[in-house]
Order: sequence, then structure tokens, then C-alpha cells
Amino acid sequence: MKKFAILACGLLMLVSCQNQAQTAKTNTAKSKTKTMAAENIYQFKVQDLYGNTFDFASLKGKKVIVVNTASKCGLTPQYKDLEALYEQYKDKGLVIVGFPANNFAEQEPGTKEDIAAFCQKNYGVSFPMMDKVSVKGEDMSPVYKFLTQKSKNGLEDSEVQWNFQKYLINEKGELVKVISPKTLVTDPEVMDWVKA
Repeated sequence: MKKFAILACGLLMLVSCQNQAQTAKTNTAKSKTKTMAAENIYQFKVQDLYGNTFDFASLKGKKVIVVNTASKCGLTPQYKDLEALYEQYKDKGLVIVGFPANNFAEQEPGTKEDIAAFCQKNYGVSFPMMDKVSVKGEDMSPVYKFLTQKSKNGLEDSEVQWNFQKYLINEKGELVKVISPKTLVTDPEVMDWVKA
């Protein structure tokens, strides 16, 4: 009987140890997940086209569309839809942030002054436009490292395919979706998210 009691006690201790180890493992996994998802776009400060500091933390609680732009691209007319969407929803918590980039076929060769004049004259752009950055390669902007690397954004790895690729950021500053360059912001894939 004593042997049985000792054996039962040993078995209970073994099961208890295994449960504790499993709980610790689960807690570690949860902690890693939280750490991975902890990065958000609010950590970044960048320069806008006019040399002012733009702090993404000022966008807390808003939906944000980040888009890389170019002035001499077949997709450049997307500025029109981007501006219309911004005008319609800016008072309902949507912000569009444009990042001019010259990474694709050198379709954004101008200075920041050129870019600002082009956007205003041709499309009346009033949404925030940042200074020109690189969205790929070794000199990639830190914002785009966050947007394109799962280890930083917690969602997925992606590559900026061309001008006017869109990144949808929720009200917590987290990346929630990547939209291809040719998909317009009037597409249900974007509009359903904006209206939700």
C-alpha cells in the first residue's frame, strides 16, 4: 500500500511539473507574440515635404493608409482618388500619408519642391506628403522596414512591388493589410475597411 501511495505521489508530481512546464511554455509564446505585435507605426517621426517633423504618434486612434507615390508613373492619376477619399473621410478618422519614392524606373526624380508643386497643381493634394524616401533596398526608410517585415509589423513580410502600393494601418497603429499598386482606393477591398 505504501509503495502504491509513493508511486501515486510521484506520478502526481510528474504531471504537476509537466503542467507547469507547459504553462511556462505557453506564457513565453504569448509574451513573444505580444513583443512581435508590440511595434506599431507610432514610433516613427519623419520629415514632410516642407521640412517639418511629422510624428505618426499624432495619428493615434485613426485609420491610416500609407502609400508610396511618384509623379511620372502610369499610376500617378491615383492621386485623384486618394485625395477624394481623404476629403470624404478625414473628419471620420482617416489619414492618408504619401511617401514619394524614386525606386521604380526613376519615376519620381524631382526635388521636394517639385513634388509639392506637382501634387498641388495637378491633383490639389491636401493629405500629408512626406519627404522623398527609399521604399526598398539597403537604404530603405525605417517606416518601410516596419511595413514590409513581419518581424517588425507582426502581420506579414511584403515587398513594395511598384508605385502606389498601399498599407492599411488600424486605429492602434498596427498593419492590417497590404494592397497592390494597381488596386484603387475606391475598390471594395479598401472601402469596406475604411467604412468599417
